[in-house]
Amino acid sequence: MPPSQAALWRDPALPHVESRRACHSRACYKAHSHPTFSIGAVDAGHSHFTGAGNGQERLTPGTLVLVPAHRVHACNPAPGHAWSYQMLHVDAHWLTQLRRESGLDIADTAAPARICREPAVYRQFCEMNRVLFSSASNAEKDAALIAFLGDLDCRAHAPLLAAPGLGASALNGLLARVEDMDPAHLSLELLAREAALGRYQLIRAFRAATGFTPHAYLLNARVNRGRQMLGEGQALAEVAYQLGFADQSHFQRVFKAHVGMTPGQYRAD
Repeated sequence: MPPSQAALWRDPALPHVESRRACHSRACYKAHSHPTFSIGAVDAGHSHFTGAGNGQERLTPGTLVLVPAHRVHACNPAPGHAWSYQMLHVDAHWLTQLRRESGLDIADTAAPARICREPAVYRQFCEMNRVLFSSASNAEKDAALIAFLGDLDCRAHAPLLAAPGLGASALNGLLARVEDMDPAHLSLELLAREAALGRYQLIRAFRAATGFTPHAYLLNARVNRGRQMLGEGQALAEVAYQLGFADQSHFQRVFKAHVGMTPGQYRAD
């Protein structure tokens, strides 16, 4: 049987969020609560959850539990078995501010936990958590978190979240601003202020207009520019530097994810 493994991600630069991964765990927990809004995801095995207001629920792989701050709950593996899970904790005051930016005033501390069994939401959660544990910039990690939480609220409170729009002039101005920014320091706050939108509203409107979040758009634009520069014979290190990547290895990872080959392979072909 594989040994139990656990990993914790947190960063002083993003004090409003932390995440945990556990594989093949047999740890059991007493009923407890957190001062944070918490999301748990079952990756493998089965578990029993209390806190949703319906007695004990059996959770299968691909299930999420959404636990309001201070809600008493417990989640444990089936007796005699191991399970794998992810657990995200988000500062409740930070989340309240994020929601207010979008026009939501949700006081859910007295509400029971919610159980989500939608495969698409589980996949989105896993991708967001993968970004948190990756070597992506803090700005990119924060944007991934904001996008996921905003989409989650949008599913639950769609009538209250009117879709924001961007006119052609405003969109062109934002595109120009995004392309001029350092990828590691692309500021959602600054762009949102300029567009007179909340941070999630900006992501949602930008995604509706371009198919990309601002960070994804910037990376795609950088990769396309990199293809041109590599085709002109420029050195990999110089291309990475000119495009604003932290280092050559970061540029190689992003380039391969978009193009399907490394920059060196692309230039050689």
